[in-house]
Amino acid sequence: MTDPTDRDAASPPEPSRVFSSDNVAGTAPEIIEAVARAATGPAVPYGADALSGAVRRRLSEVFEREVDVLPVSTGSAANALSLAALTPPWGSVLCHRDSHITNDECGAPEFYTAGAKLVPLGGDDAKIDPAELRAAVRHKAGDVHSVEPAVVSVTQATETGAVLTPDELGLLGSITQEAGLRLHMDGARFAGAVAALGRTPADLTWRAGVDLLSFGATKNGTMTADAVVVFDRSLTPELTFRAKRAGQLAAKARFQSAQLDAYLADGLWLRHAAHANAMAARLQEGLKAVPGAALLGAAEANILFCCLPRPVIDGLLGEGYVFYHDRWAEGVVRFVTSFATTPRDVDALIGAVTRHAG
Repeated sequence: MTDPTDRDAASPPEPSRVFSSDNVAGTAPEIIEAVARAATGPAVPYGADALSGAVRRRLSEVFEREVDVLPVSTGSAANALSLAALTPPWGSVLCHRDSHITNDECGAPEFYTAGAKLVPLGGDDAKIDPAELRAAVRHKAGDVHSVEPAVVSVTQATETGAVLTPDELGLLGSITQEAGLRLHMDGARFAGAVAALGRTPADLTWRAGVDLLSFGATKNGTMTADAVVVFDRSLTPELTFRAKRAGQLAAKARFQSAQLDAYLADGLWLRHAAHANAMAARLQEGLKAVPGAALLGAAEANILFCCLPRPVIDGLLGEGYVFYHDRWAEGVVRFVTSFATTPRDVDALIGAVTRHAG
């Protein structure tokens, strides 16, 4: 499907009317300033600079334990490299059928694992069903004619905007550990989940059994920086070699680290996430009063799904609103808010939906 943000470059959409993705938002001023500061003077290359060390210390404080950190340029790289370090080529990755690694990474996990198989599972709100997982971790285990279950990958927040609670994560983690598998978390919107739940990052990761976290930041304010956070530090040497081999070990890593350092400083990452969540909640509340608008699930993070009548969808598109529609089913739309979305933007969208529903 064509990206809804694809338009004639001469007539770009109004930023206030773009609700297709949080990737459309710009970069936080604090992060731009940090990159500018990092540009002055020399620095040791390949992640041996002072800023890279500072990021590791910040994240160790955030997660309440010593961690290693590999900055990368994309979330897809973080996911693919993490899974490659956890999965042999004859292994399988158990994940939800709606997960990003299954639907939106162009086979990168399979490529970087040298052929490991993704095994999609079901479950409401894009959360893996524990009963399905319990069966899948044992399915044909040890059978040389089949792939060997190796790793479970969960997404936080999920592709529908739901969040996995510590209890839900703990159950999935215990099933994973009991079967001798590893646990990976795609945390493209991890900050949104932390902000929504009010629980510590530790509670939502390693305390639930997570070995590696793809720590998303670009959707929440950075420019070109995500990271792999390593809880099982025995994996760090292999990950480092894999990152270099994949072209993800930046010579001037200080610029990625500068972004992550500013992102984490003074709680900026959580303030941004809380704001994006609040804008989705505001939109959800406003749409409840619109005739013909049917909400699909709760906007726990910054993603909202709903059903809208065709005249409403067409009317919004005619006004220049940008959003995904009819991708999942006829009449189903997805609105995504970000740290840059304002209350005025949300109220204008609610007003437009109301007018066209009239």
